[in-house]
Amino acid sequence: MLGEGLNFYNLLRIAVDITLVWYVFYKLIMLIRGTKAIQLLKGIFVVLIIYLISHLLNLQTVQVMIEQVIVWGPLAIIILFQPELRRALEQIGRGSFFTRNKKSKEEVLNQVIDSIVKSCNYMGKRRIGALITIERDTNMGDFVETGIPIHGQLTTQLLTNIFVPNTPLHDGAVIIKENEIVAAACYLPLSESAFISKELGTRHRAAMGISEVSDAITIIVSEETGQISCTRSGELHRDLDQDKLTDMLRNNLEANFVKAPTLKNWNWRGKKDE
Repeated sequence: MLGEGLNFYNLLRIAVDITLVWYVFYKLIMLIRGTKAIQLLKGIFVVLIIYLISHLLNLQTVQVMIEQVIVWGPLAIIILFQPELRRALEQIGRGSFFTRNKKSKEEVLNQVIDSIVKSCNYMGKRRIGALITIERDTNMGDFVETGIPIHGQLTTQLLTNIFVPNTPLHDGAVIIKENEIVAAACYLPLSESAFISKELGTRHRAAMGISEVSDAITIIVSEETGQISCTRSGELHRDLDQDKLTDMLRNNLEANFVKAPTLKNWNWRGKKDE
């Protein structure tokens, strides 16, 4: 009986051990998903495969080179991905690494869409130029660092006030992550595409540029015409009214907030720029 108890205890201990390790790896993968670290993981797998092949074929020179990469690789990873590691440690310190957000993601999504649409509608009627980038899976940390940190809850009033002309933060892009305005006055890469209409200005080129290097959604309010446009994946959709903008944001942000598997195929609406 005692042996059976010990066996049961050992099985339980192994199960708990495996479950904890699995959960930590799962949280780490969710943390780095959509960031440059994913590409790093792919590179590590390629290096390991090359090392195994060189070992099987007795390629000594290749083995020596790969061994040096393995020895110095962890140090290079710490240096190159210091922001991601720091963010993971901060989440562990706040306790959010092992907890879930209690607020309904559907409620957060509705609040985000409502705030953005109302703000864009207000600025469009008054010809206030604006450039708003919404982070999705691709990490926008590099572009956030070019601006002024805000870290304020997204509201119609705050978003509108940032773009009031002749204020310190109105020139540049606002970057939003979930329901937080992360930074303002950020610099975005300008598109070099020759297919962009000559009548469009720097804001539209910046919106196209960021859509070419990330999966972010960017909204532009024209200072000259008051028209609202939107970019994603290198596509520009112009002259959006309030309903079209709402539909577009919901169709493209819902998967990030509620993880709905039926929304993997993005449904874009509106008039596409030729």
